[in-house]
Amino acid sequence: MVKSYQFLKRLTDIAVSLLCIILLTPFFLAIAIIIRIDSKGPAVFRQIRIGQDGKPFLFFKFRTMRYDAEKLKEGMRHLSDMEGPIFKIKRDPRITRIGRFLRRTSIDEFPQLFNVLKGDMTLIGPRPPLVEEVRKYGKREMRRLSVKPGMTGLWQVSGRNDISFLEWMELDLYYIEHRSITLDINILIRTIPAVLSCKGAY
Repeated sequence: MVKSYQFLKRLTDIAVSLLCIILLTPFFLAIAIIIRIDSKGPAVFRQIRIGQDGKPFLFFKFRTMRYDAEKLKEGMRHLSDMEGPIFKIKRDPRITRIGRFLRRTSIDEFPQLFNVLKGDMTLIGPRPPLVEEVRKYGKREMRRLSVKPGMTGLWQVSGRNDISFLEWMELDLYYIEHRSITLDINILIRTIPAVLSCKGAY
């Protein structure tokens, strides 16, 4: 049962991500041009994230912040609106004009389709954590790394940044323990209205 689920999930990941990349390539190019015009720096942001079984991989997303955002991060940790090891600021001054729109609409996440096609990520699963976040994980949080990280999941359709770190972890662990094709389809369907509502996106 587990092997058939994993096979079908991977097959779906390849088919959906490849189709979306082909269809959305002109859109991707247009977004990349707008980002470059709006602010200095590359259009695509690359970062090391932690995947299944603790394996690091190169993560892609459209750049939504200033090109020097990572350098400014250390001096802004006290402004974080999230508890636990997660660093997020509701009105982060590093976010560019176009970046705020890309975040609220989740368009910035689209380049992760390439991560899904490569096999580092899946369409449905826990979000891929930063290296620094994993260093602060306890034994319970480490269970998140037992599956591939996803583009969307229970966290995204349950309020995203509006829920606490503990609630976020519980949602991810619930998914890991109950994952199935039915649950994946349910999350995928709920993702559309969640993205359109922009709830908890910042």
